[in-house]
Amino acid sequence: MPAPSLHSDRHRQIRALFDEYIEMYASRDDRLTTHFSDNFSGYTGGGNFLVTSREEWVKITRQDFAQVQGRIRIEMLDISLQDLSDDVVVVTAFFHIHLPIPDHILAREVARLVLIYRHEGENWKIVHSGISIPYHLVEDGEVYPLQNLQERNRALEALVEERTKALNESEALYRQLTEDATDVLWKTDENLHITYISPSDERLRGYKPEEVIGHHVFELFTDEGIAISKEAMAKRQAAERHGARLGFLTFDAPHRCKDGRVLWGEVFSKPVRDERGTITGYHGITREITERKQIQDQVRQLAFYDPLTHLPNRSLLNDRLNQTLASSKRSGCHSALMFVDLDNFKPLNDEHGHFVGDLLLIEVANRLRRCVREMDTVARFGGDEFVVMLSELNTKKAKSTSQAEVVAENIRTRLAETYLLNIKREGQADSIVEHRCSASIGVVVFMDHEASPDDILKWADQAMYQAKEAGRNAIRFYKPNVRP
Repeated sequence: MPAPSLHSDRHRQIRALFDEYIEMYASRDDRLTTHFSDNFSGYTGGGNFLVTSREEWVKITRQDFAQVQGRIRIEMLDISLQDLSDDVVVVTAFFHIHLPIPDHILAREVARLVLIYRHEGENWKIVHSGISIPYHLVEDGEVYPLQNLQERNRALEALVEERTKALNESEALYRQLTEDATDVLWKTDENLHITYISPSDERLRGYKPEEVIGHHVFELFTDEGIAISKEAMAKRQAAERHGARLGFLTFDAPHRCKDGRVLWGEVFSKPVRDERGTITGYHGITREITERKQIQDQVRQLAFYDPLTHLPNRSLLNDRLNQTLASSKRSGCHSALMFVDLDNFKPLNDEHGHFVGDLLLIEVANRLRRCVREMDTVARFGGDEFVVMLSELNTKKAKSTSQAEVVAENIRTRLAETYLLNIKREGQADSIVEHRCSASIGVVVFMDHEASPDDILKWADQAMYQAKEAGRNAIRFYKPNVRP
């Protein structure tokens, strides 16, 4: 179901804050940096790095302003506001960016901005920002470097090592340093049995030290956490076999709590060696990151999935298409990609409004999912356009084409069935809108070496337009040298 509408007063307040943010960004106003929360995270322009330091983000923002000093123009295309909780609101906006550069390519592309606002004290602050543009526009060197963040992580590792050395020299100093620490400091023997854990573990997970010391470290984790920690240990062991000694290993893992809760911890782990270099134990720090993990998961959902249908969006589709191409190179199997465009969508929107149109799109997404295998991909490409990708069909192209044709015909038939859209509005009786909506489908069957991802999408799009020209509610396969 679509996300509930925001309360009108909050809607106006958040929209005003967003409009102020856009104006400050467009005018390169340094006051923009005051809108960021102290507990901030953000994806840089290329979308490849997650920054978790407000100070680092401020530097990135000012670097942005320094690189393009003249005012830019934001051409807003669409905007939506969504509640995640009573204190967290997501704003998603789509727009064109017009830089003060003649004929700049960005002006023809659609950018997306996701801002997550959280109510802190008397104010709303931005706790996450992520802006993305089509991936092919991001060239080498355009992702902001995170040198300062890396240096800070190295400083943290050095601090852990310095503190651990001091603790080994004096048990009294050990207790003094750890008694009031918010992070959990721990030590194990060579068999991963816990020999020390700081009091902060009881505050976080509820277990007293005597309930933990002597137990295997895996008892700290959930099953998922055990698998993650085993993978990290395997990485260290593989490096040791090749003569490389790794310092601190860092991984995120879910931990068990005494009351049944699960919290996420960022684990810094380093071996303790004797004078011969033999590992005699391990020591490290675990930092609780549950809130950060939840925000990251929410951000990933917003970054890679369509908020209405919960299908993969273009970004995730591109990633899976590249994976399918790589997989077909190994297996020798063909795959197929379909462009599915609804034939009778606009009249529904015009007559009943976008809310009813959204209900139709949700039902189309559900029908498409039921037409394909678990290993296949159904994505929303935009508007009333969907993409279906069938992976690992057959090594023979003719057989793969037949398989794709069967699925495409099933999709065409299912999407042409009557839609009964149940409309629920607060304070009004429920009503049913009956609608018929066929689809035009373009299909391309491909192998890894035959084309690029852009070519495959273009060919499927051309075949879809051939289906449109054939009278709609039709399927057409791409044929080289045939124009749409």
